[in-house]
Amino acid sequence: MIKTDTKSEAARRPRASRRTTSTAASRPARRTTSAKTEAPYHHGALREALLQAAERVLERDGLAGLTLRAVAREAGVSHAAPTHHFGDLTGLLSELAAVGFRQFNAAMTASCDAAATPLEAALARPKAYVAYAQAHPGMYGIMFRSERLDYSRPSLHEAAEASFAGLANAIGAMRQEQISGDTLTLNQGAAIARAWSMVHGFTMLLLDGRLEDILGRLPEGTTAERLLEAMLTAPITGKPPGP
Repeated sequence: MIKTDTKSEAARRPRASRRTTSTAASRPARRTTSAKTEAPYHHGALREALLQAAERVLERDGLAGLTLRAVAREAGVSHAAPTHHFGDLTGLLSELAAVGFRQFNAAMTASCDAAATPLEAALARPKAYVAYAQAHPGMYGIMFRSERLDYSRPSLHEAAEASFAGLANAIGAMRQEQISGDTLTLNQGAAIARAWSMVHGFTMLLLDGRLEDILGRLPEGTTAERLLEAMLTAPITGKPPGP
């Protein structure tokens, strides 16, 4: 009986050993595969990661370098991931522009909240407008590229509307009147367009380096911000036309 049990036990050992070896060898492989798939983006964060990657590509390589494949490569995911989340490049650009408008609006709101005097409050928004564009030229550029965006996407429409409402409210505060974004008088529309044209035009000239000549002729140390302040606070005066 003892001999029989010993043989039976010996016969079982190789099979048990083979099973143990096989299981031990396969487990790490399954865990490694799972880690590669899940570790970078928990809880549905892939969409946000793709938008962050898109912003990095845009600021580094410009609009020409922003492709779905470039974004996937930057995020370290499958090239199909951006298509799954945004549909096409227009969808990605539209959602990225929505992110830009939200950042833009938050920066201007924060600057206005920090103002200590009425004059500082009046200058805070346009200063923040220009500062955001200087810090994020790529994002600022696509926010106003209407031909590349789909404004029917709710996120972009809402973010852009919030930006316009902030501008209208700021002009209303300066005019000491309530301005509704839905219905404007001609004078209200003219005031909004004038302010936006001035600040947006200044910003574009600054980003394109077209103000360097003017700044070079001003007293030493005069900054672009100081030039903007002078534009916003000094009335346009001149010799009245003669007969």
